[in-house]
Amino acid sequence: MATARFTISFKTNGNADIEDITARVQKGVAAQDIEAGVATVFVPGATGALTTIECEPDLVKDMKTLFEELIPEDRSYNHNSGSPTGNAYSHLRASMIGPSVSIPFEGKQLTLGTWQQIVFIDFDNRPRSRELIIQITG
Repeated sequence: MATARFTISFKTNGNADIEDITARVQKGVAAQDIEAGVATVFVPGATGALTTIECEPDLVKDMKTLFEELIPEDRSYNHNSGSPTGNAYSHLRASMIGPSVSIPFEGKQLTLGTWQQIVFIDFDNRPRSRELIIQITG
């Protein structure tokens, strides 16, 4: 079994900024010497998350509304009393979604559905520079 690893870097605006990373992951998978397997995308950080959605503007707005309804920014959180960052809600939202997603690929092509994109969600309360780790096995 072969493995390969690459990273992708980008800047975000924070505050539930949703970034479609599908094309960058696909480009990295296609550049490897592995024809078929699984690509795992991972965010090393406690305020970012990865999932798949139909990344269209109205659904992105709906997702942001849902996060605010489930884990509101302006609620009192224990973490904020001991931390100057005030980003407890960011950690909680990220833990709901999770730090990774795995996608099978064949012929160096991700096997996503027609309306399915890989997205990174930056829940932190400020702009960030992010680096994602992609490891493929096949």
